Amino acid sequence: MGQKVNPKLLRLGLVFNWSSRWFDDKKYKETFLEDYKLRQSLMNKLENAGVSNIDIERSINSIKLTVYVLRPGMVIGRAGTGMEELRRYLISVLPKTHGKNMPKLDIRIEPVKEPNLDAYLVAKNISDQLLRRLPHKRVMVHAVSKVMGAGAKGVRIVLSGRIGGAEIGRTEKAQQGKVPLSTIRENINFASVPALTKKGYVGVKVWINRGEK
Repeated sequence: MGQKVNPKLLRLGLVFNWSSRWFDDKKYKETFLEDYKLRQSLMNKLENAGVSNIDIERSINSIKLTVYVLRPGMVIGRAGTGMEELRRYLISVLPKTHGKNMPKLDIRIEPVKEPNLDAYLVAKNISDQLLRRLPHKRVMVHAVSKVMGAGAKGVRIVLSGRIGGAEIGRTEKAQQGKVPLSTIRENINFASVPALTKKGYVGVKVWINRGEK
């Protein structure tokens, strides 16, 4: 089971918390799609700041967004001008069906303490290097050494697709330490990021074992 199920999904409620926290039995579909749109818009808008994760918490008439970024200074801007611009942008993204009942937005920016222990940032970094045509083996070995040097108990990196522009797709793996996917109490951080190279699609998957939580 550990090989086929998203490690974060398997550990929800035990190790990880839900990234969206709200209850709405009448407009579940609309609220769910709104969360998806907010996440995609923030990921695109703050791509250069290195967004790792976005938590959304809703109450009766407010939306609390907690954005974890690698470079918070790029988001906040001088004297908080970036935050005001971001708030206006998100209000434009929210559907007009809210009308006068537009929810209050509470945006909080949190820095990522250790980027080399964040699976999404590691996978995004590998994807960006593959787009720059760097040798995939060197990229994987370098990423594994940085993750282990940051204090991880184990890391696994899998590339799949037309690696290096090959005509036939294949899979390349790199692993160091222990990554027990079936042990639910282990804090396994997982991310999957595509690398859309000129030669074709290369999938990048990263598992990082942070130890028991």
